[in-house]
Amino acid sequence: MQSTCINHVAWHLTCHSRSKRTEGSYEQDRQRGGLMSRRRVILGAVLLLPAGAVWTYWFVVHHSFSARVAPAQLEATVARNLRRLGTEPRFRDLKSPLHMTPLAIAETRDHFADHCAICHANDGSGKTAIGANMYPPAPDLRADATQGLSDGELMYIIKNGIRFTGMPGWGGEDEENWKLVLFIRHLRQLTAEERKLMNEVNQLDGESGERARPQSEPGHQKN
Repeated sequence: MQSTCINHVAWHLTCHSRSKRTEGSYEQDRQRGGLMSRRRVILGAVLLLPAGAVWTYWFVVHHSFSARVAPAQLEATVARNLRRLGTEPRFRDLKSPLHMTPLAIAETRDHFADHCAICHANDGSGKTAIGANMYPPAPDLRADATQGLSDGELMYIIKNGIRFTGMPGWGGEDEENWKLVLFIRHLRQLTAEERKLMNEVNQLDGESGERARPQSEPGHQKN
């Protein structure tokens, strides 16, 4: 009986010792795995930095800093992703608190014509003398790339602008900015009559974005 008890205790001690060794081995493996992951990250950064420097040098040599060159697809994709990352998370899923009503659209139409159309055009196409020659060019606000943004993202851009582009941060009252979001949503349904009313505010020739010539100016043709 005594021998059996001794054997039983010895068995427990052996199991406990093995368990400790197993836990210790697991912890060592985990630490080694973490160390390897950190080394991979550092190695990746070391390899990417020279590659990034070479690409930057090549881009500057071949394209300089001219604003007349259209942004490359890679540059545009990276810029869009950085813009999203730079948008405060609380804005990303916000819905406009205002409703699309004829009154709200009418109130904002003149504001857009007076403040925004010089770059974005009355119809939101961005085809103006200023907007088309910015770097990057003013986007077509009717396109999916803009219409696919949430209400909150549009409001954030209107209020805060976008660095390294021509888009200023207007600040302003939130209600006014939300109305502009509604008008941007409305641009795809903009009527010829609405564009005519906007032209009366800014004398922009529709999609060309050039100021209409006075009738007394040489070269003006009557319709």
